[in-house]
This record gives sequence, structure tokens and C-alpha cells, in this order.
Amino acid sequence: MSLRVLITGAAGAIGAALAREYAAPGVQLHLHARRLDALATLAVDCRSAGAEVICHGLDLSDCEKSRLWFETLHAESPVDLLILNAGVNTDIGTRGDGEPWDDVLGLIDVNIRSTIALAHAAVPGMRRRGSGQIVLVSSLAAYFGLPVTPSYCASKAAVKAYGEALRGWLAPTGIRVNVVMPGYVSSPMCNAMPGPKPFLWQPEKAARYIRRGLERNRARISFPFPLNLGTWFLAVLPAGVSQWIVSLLGYRGDAAR
Repeated sequence: MSLRVLITGAAGAIGAALAREYAAPGVQLHLHARRLDALATLAVDCRSAGAEVICHGLDLSDCEKSRLWFETLHAESPVDLLILNAGVNTDIGTRGDGEPWDDVLGLIDVNIRSTIALAHAAVPGMRRRGSGQIVLVSSLAAYFGLPVTPSYCASKAAVKAYGEALRGWLAPTGIRVNVVMPGYVSSPMCNAMPGPKPFLWQPEKAARYIRRGLERNRARISFPFPLNLGTWFLAVLPAGVSQWIVSLLGYRGDAAR
């Protein structure tokens, strides 16, 4: 029986690296991106590795359409491993003027609403089978809000909390739920983010690390060390102290780049 894997945001750096990591004979890969042409090279690579590849072009900002799409797919070909990786970012701009409101709404739709919608749609079928794995890609930014990317940090904090709650609820049913919390992984989206980017990882290294963590069913898969430890401390320190540290490191509203 083949392993059925669905990856949203598969055209992005982490998504594409995960697709190549899982591509192998006996694996059916469902790869999602907003544009099918963005998946063309990735699909060729994954098929060359022996995987069966099915590409899906869908705008996840339409959450109801996304949920119905996944429900249909999941009913016809139940997904064993659902990796909810799609995400967008916005920031306060080079002069610190603030995030455009339309960009904030679009971010909420993709990063939060569609992620929850797809996870919610996956649960009934997985519960009936008593198996399955749901992976929610959050960020180390979920631990403490950075002044340069407030909506992004808020969205990733929401994904982290939702995933941790799902894990506690669904563990007795045989469904594994994992929250992935990457730091900086080289990609166009990462490069466009304001502020310093310490301990930058390449996507291939991140994908290998994530897969090992998923195989061990770790609740949180956070990396890289020591950035993950440092961001965790920001969450437990007094907020004023954490804000001072963040500003000292160069994440300031008056110096977005």
C-alpha cells in the first residue's frame, strides 16, 4: 500500500524540499501550489525518484473552496500525511509605515483560516481509520512577536496553538499531530523578510530534520539550535525585557531593513 502525502505550498523552499525528501517508489505525492506551472520542475524531479505525483493548483485564500477540495480528495484517496506548509508574509515596510490592510487579510486567510480548514477536514476520515498524521508548519516567530512582522508572527502563534491543541485531542484516536517551527530557511520569502537572519539553514537540511522529527512523532520540531532556545526564552522572559532584546538585535519598527 502506498504512502499518500499531501503538501501545501509545495512550490516554496521548504515545501519543495519536503516533496523531494519524500519522493520514492510506493509514495503518492499530492503537491499544491497556487500556480501549476510553479510545480512543473518539482513534479519531474519527484517522478524521477519513483513517486506518483498529482499536482493541484488552488488559491487557499478561498477557505471554503479549499476545504471542499480537500474533503473530496481525502474521500477518494485518503491522505496519510498532511503537511500544511502554505504561508505568506507581510511587513511594516522600509519606512515602518505599517502593513497594508488587504495584505493582512490575505495573510490571515492563507496562514490561519485555510490551515485550520484543511486540518479540520482531515480529522473525520483519519478518525474513522484510526491513523494519519497532520503537520502544521508554524515558525519560531510564534514565540514572540517581532515588531517588523506583526501579522505574520500572530498567524504563526495561532497555528502553533491550534496544532498543540489538536495533538492533545487526537492522540488517543491514533492520529499524530506535529507542529514544525523553523527559524530562517533560505528562500525568496525569507530573503524578503526584514531584520537579521541568524543561523540560516538550507531547505534540504530543514526537510531532512523535519522528516526525522515526524518519524519520531515529536510534538514540536523546532530549529535551528540555538535560535530555537533563544526564541523560547523570549516567550518566558518578562515582555519588556524580551522587547529590549529584540530591539537590540535589530528588529525595530524604525529600521525595518
